[in-house]
Amino acid sequence: MFLGEFTHSLDEKSRLTLPAKFRARLADGVVMTTGTDKCLLIYPLDEFKLLFERVSALPVMGREAATLRRMLYSNAHDAVPDKQNRVVIPQPLREYAEITNEAVVVGVGKFIEVWNPREWQRALEEVRAHASQKETWASLGI
Repeated sequence: MFLGEFTHSLDEKSRLTLPAKFRARLADGVVMTTGTDKCLLIYPLDEFKLLFERVSALPVMGREAATLRRMLYSNAHDAVPDKQNRVVIPQPLREYAEITNEAVVVGVGKFIEVWNPREWQRALEEVRAHASQKETWASLGI
């Protein structure tokens, strides 16, 4: 399970060092892709395979399913962390999330989000404002 928030710098080769508490879970490989917000998603390889199975079961001709497949797969990059627990964030993904030399790595349960620090602050403010609306959680059954 991925929990917490960490700020890390990218090195000159666009490598992101993974937070220490996430490393064991990511050692076998990761898949990076774009999120619906202006962030990146990093899945452990086995978790991405489960997501792949669920998405593959969706109707082939449905507009929403096609959009989801395109978003997830056309932007996806797989990687195995190096010996220093770093992964290269490819240029198209860095451009999408506007990540330059610093990133906020956020654990969100089964996967990780990677944010430009400015965008993360904006998203966090939105989360905090939304969290005060109790009916939001009730609509989710929580």
